[in-house]
Amino acid sequence: MEGPAVCRVSRITVISAIHADDDSVEHRYYVYILASKSRTLYIGITSDLETRIREHRSGIYGGFTCDYKVHRLVYYEQFMWVQSAISREKQLKRRRREKKVALIERDNPTWEDLSAEWGKPARLQIHAPAQ
Repeated sequence: MEGPAVCRVSRITVISAIHADDDSVEHRYYVYILASKSRTLYIGITSDLETRIREHRSGIYGGFTCDYKVHRLVYYEQFMWVQSAISREKQLKRRRREKKVALIERDNPTWEDLSAEWGKPARLQIHAPAQ
């Protein structure tokens, strides 16, 4: 007798409910690109970027980003409408790798992890005036 089947989820998409009678609620959706140290790329969409990056790093859902250690946030865009974010995600996924790399390097030429300082206490640096 075999145990229960295990289903691995590779991506979770969170979509907030939109209420037609409440236009004051601001919605944020993100399309993001993660990279490994060897520059393997992953493109995703979420409504909570910080939490989603934490989930990728923890490996809680397994899948591609866990298997290939794709954890560094190298690019993201913010959208107000979920349909716009979904369209952009699909557009980026269809692009050739060269165009994705050019997009990343336009704003982040050294492929730094844009989320590296998230959750850390802010540091105040005081510079003495030049004499």
